[in-house]
Amino acid sequence: MHALNKNRPFRRIVLASAATVSGMVLLLSLKPHTSPTAVAAGTEPPAASSSSTPGPASGSGTVTGDPAQTRWGPVQVRVTWQDGRLTDVTAVEYPQDNPRDQEINSYALPQLRREALAAQSAQIDTVSGATYTSDGYRQSLQSALDSAGR
Repeated sequence: MHALNKNRPFRRIVLASAATVSGMVLLLSLKPHTSPTAVAAGTEPPAASSSSTPGPASGSGTVTGDPAQTRWGPVQVRVTWQDGRLTDVTAVEYPQDNPRDQEINSYALPQLRREALAAQSAQIDTVSGATYTSDGYRQSLQSALDSAGR
């Protein structure tokens, strides 16, 4: 007997509903891919710079890490130190093309900043739900710390 037998309309309704729900779930789970150049279009990434001393062992300074390419776009951070301690970590570039990126980064970036300042290194935990951003943040942070001589 065929699954879509006309004598059993309930089966057709159930199968059609299941197919529609499955299709909608697949469609909504897709995220459009944007190239890194499109993400950064119109904005020029800040050049790596350091002020005062070449290393954070003494004095103070600011260094911008290399941009880390992630699945959803580049992540780049800038670190500031004073008397050998990190005093600020700022994300200068991160994915923000759509509302989902904005939502994720609105809670992930402050948490990553707090952890970096507490750890005084790039040895920080991944934020749940923001794995790619966390990995890129960690890579760029390590790049900045390496440039600063830490």
